[in-house]
Amino acid sequence: MKRLVLAAALLAATTMTSNACDICGCGAGSYYIGILPEFNAKILGLRYRSSNLTTHLNPNGERTYLTTDEQYYTTELWGGWTIKDRYRIMASVPLAVNIKDNETARERKTGLSDVSVQGFYRVLRSKTTLGKHDKARLLVQDLWVGVGVKAPTGKYNPADKSTISATTNSFQLGTGSWDFLFTGMYDIRLLDIGFNATASYKINTTNPYDYYYGNRFSGSAQLYHKFRFDNKFMIAPNLGINIESSRKDIDGSTAVRATGGRLMFATAGAEMSFEKVSIGGNWQAVVNQNLGEGAVKAGNRAMLHVSFMF
Repeated sequence: MKRLVLAAALLAATTMTSNACDICGCGAGSYYIGILPEFNAKILGLRYRSSNLTTHLNPNGERTYLTTDEQYYTTELWGGWTIKDRYRIMASVPLAVNIKDNETARERKTGLSDVSVQGFYRVLRSKTTLGKHDKARLLVQDLWVGVGVKAPTGKYNPADKSTISATTNSFQLGTGSWDFLFTGMYDIRLLDIGFNATASYKINTTNPYDYYYGNRFSGSAQLYHKFRFDNKFMIAPNLGINIESSRKDIDGSTAVRATGGRLMFATAGAEMSFEKVSIGGNWQAVVNQNLGEGAVKAGNRAMLHVSFMF
């Protein structure tokens, strides 16, 4: 029990303190997925995410004639396969629609973004009965750790990098680099009340155009309650936080000023399942941010998914 509590505490601490989000959590850099549906064998689903950025703000965070509004809409085909209850493979194939508006024009990009694959190992799975007889309560805990890779399948166009010095290079379908993911997922549930936490660190590499997106950390924590009806239908509302932190990008040998920073969201959502189908979504409202030394501001986000278990 002490080891389980320690693992949870370490994961929560990592969520709060690690320092490293390529593309400020938008475009090819966003990986927040909320609480995953429960599945014991195979799962296949579609996930839709929307996010936005305002860039080229002045030093006081105010709009200027250079200010640009960027919207990112991503639809992912994703799946998972659990093998012998201890191993899990998960993959995501995202299609992106990016839209950029400024005072003079609108630009749109559509296409494949960066594909990712992760392998997970279940470090622990425990079921403990607390109390006795009619006061007995079942405590369930899960801890997964994983590593993965993100491939440069999305188009990176060096000509689309902003011509304005020291600004974010966010408007790309992909980063153009091979990057590596390290993830932990912890869940603890007493009867139908639970706590879920995830933490992920992404180590990026320099792309062929000598541009390096800063390493990115993301973490989330949610409380949820499962309401079951006739053992067929389940709905689980949830509340929590999502944190992202990124180091600055490097263009050649120069740190890009309007990149890197920290971002925090309050999240609210729900997961529903009926037999082999799961539907869910959440809303993520910005509560605190410091991106690109004030030259960049992130907006609220949304995520929806539908998944099928096999």
